[in-house]
Amino acid sequence: MTEPLPQETISRELREVLGAALGTAQEHMEQNGGFLPFGVTLADDGELRLVMISPGEPDADGNIDAESMLADVIELLRQGRDGYKAVAFASDVTLPEHGTDGIHAAAEHRSGGLMAAVVPYDVTAEGFAFRPVEADGHEAAVWVG
Repeated sequence: MTEPLPQETISRELREVLGAALGTAQEHMEQNGGFLPFGVTLADDGELRLVMISPGEPDADGNIDAESMLADVIELLRQGRDGYKAVAFASDVTLPEHGTDGIHAAAEHRSGGLMAAVVPYDVTAEGFAFRPVEADGHEAAVWVG
């Protein structure tokens, strides 16, 4: 029987994967003008890894179904969860209350912790202007059932 993890360890590991997800998303936006949903895992060996999947075929308007991609990323994380301490996943979202879009990332810990954040951003002539990170709500999606 393993000792329960101290809350500060769970919080640190959640912040680590959440920060990696938000940072990676911002990097992809600055380099590529956007990003598709992806995951970040913190393995038992302490290594952070990206989890990306190929987008499906674009629809008639050339749009990728990001919602189904996010669901596929979450399913992949769920399937591999026994080897992870913590995971996070990120997606580009519309924030009607801010009148802009944002990066949403949610992190989950196998010991039961949850953490989520959103980074609203504006598209400017110079590129992207990221606003301060805000805490956000999240329901468990990986360690459920």
